[in-house]
Amino acid sequence: MLAGCAGPGLDDYSDMEPELIPQTFFDGELSARGVVKNRSGEVIRTFDADISASWNSQGVGTLDEVFRFDDGEVQTRVWTLTPNNDGTLHADAGDVVEPGTMRWQGNAINMNYVLRVAYGDGDNSIDVSMDDWMYLVTPDTLINETTMTKWGFDVGEIVLVIQKR
Repeated sequence: MLAGCAGPGLDDYSDMEPELIPQTFFDGELSARGVVKNRSGEVIRTFDADISASWNSQGVGTLDEVFRFDDGEVQTRVWTLTPNNDGTLHADAGDVVEPGTMRWQGNAINMNYVLRVAYGDGDNSIDVSMDDWMYLVTPDTLINETTMTKWGFDVGEIVLVIQKR
């Protein structure tokens, strides 16, 4: 009965194209545009971002992200994507308090992690669980949907489009 409540899994995308390989898509200069929604689904912020992505000879990826929000705030995040023995990638960044594992099949990537997010006057923060789904819709365009939860309750969502330049 509970299986009926579960959302799609990566296996559901195994035959979907174009094939999404993180080392191929996240390489070079990318740009993003998106929205942040509150728990009611209302858009509370918009943003654009520049992402510089590269991989070293050991297969470790770096995604250097700069986000510019409509209220003037600028955030940076540098992801380090380290290969695991099972072919997945260990994903970590400075404000990630519980790193994630990036898994992919077909045209989809899924990654779960816990992010420390500022709130209120900016002196406070909370740790929010992030369920990140990415879908490659053309070889140079990816759609990213992230559900944010705290104590098992949805607290918001992020939707963005990432494009290779």
